[in-house]
Amino acid sequence: MATSFSQREVLVRQVKGKADSFLRRTGVAILAALCALAGPANAADLEAKTISAFDSYVQATETQTASELARREPFLWVENLPADRRAAAEAQFRAGQVVIERLDTLNDGSGGEHGKPIVVPDGMIHHWIGTVFIPGATLKQTLALEEDYNHHQDYFRPNVMRSKILRHDGNDFLIELRLRKKKIITTVLDTEHEVHYTLVDATHAWNRSRTTRIQEVDGAGERSERLLPVGHDQGFLWRMNTYWRFEEKDEGTYVECQSVSLTRDIPEGLGWLVGPFVTSIPRESLTFTLASTRSAVLQRIGSHSRQ
Repeated sequence: MATSFSQREVLVRQVKGKADSFLRRTGVAILAALCALAGPANAADLEAKTISAFDSYVQATETQTASELARREPFLWVENLPADRRAAAEAQFRAGQVVIERLDTLNDGSGGEHGKPIVVPDGMIHHWIGTVFIPGATLKQTLALEEDYNHHQDYFRPNVMRSKILRHDGNDFLIELRLRKKKIITTVLDTEHEVHYTLVDATHAWNRSRTTRIQEVDGAGERSERLLPVGHDQGFLWRMNTYWRFEEKDEGTYVECQSVSLTRDIPEGLGWLVGPFVTSIPRESLTFTLASTRSAVLQRIGSHSRQ
């Protein structure tokens, strides 16, 4: 017997009601899990074994990077992609998009560990590389914006809340950044970075940035604001190294950034729920940074051309 219109309507409402109820329960569960992760009882200590594993990962990564820079050709990561993926990347560049991919540096040591993943006890390493193309920009114009750290708070809002050069000596900078990371919950971090630039020639340059201090800000913007002890916080960011390359060609400049960061591991039982949120932040941050770099350089070029 055919179902009447009113019966179908009742069924649709029942299904919709169940779906809405499921989404509400899921949302509450996610929020509760994230709040539990951020709660004082879930503070994490950065252990020496975690730091040692991260340092090993960085050393292997920097050894690989140094070898690539010594070869000079190809200079950019995207130039090593297979022909079909390179063509797709070129289309994304023309559309003003960021090309990004996850990386994983393997152990380069001996003792039977060569070629195996580097295990990080009580921590997670997030390794991403991304490239963007800035049409009409010269290498000099691009580097001028990169080195203008006192105004990064203007170029990279809302992720950068405050920026300042603490020391500048030739190609070396010590900078201070207050970072804001938001994914359901918001985390504010006070950080210091050592940055070294190398100008290879008139069309090629690179830099290396390493965090020297990361402290989570409790109650950011409030009178009770305070810095949590280094390495004893929620563990949303413990270390961050970035490796930038700049190449002027094709009537513009390519900007590439490789980011290696360290966070706490996901508490047992919350991986299925919280994991996707925690692991997505490094990718989104890198994409935002490269896209904002492109926009800021183009805006400055436009402003100068109108003067």
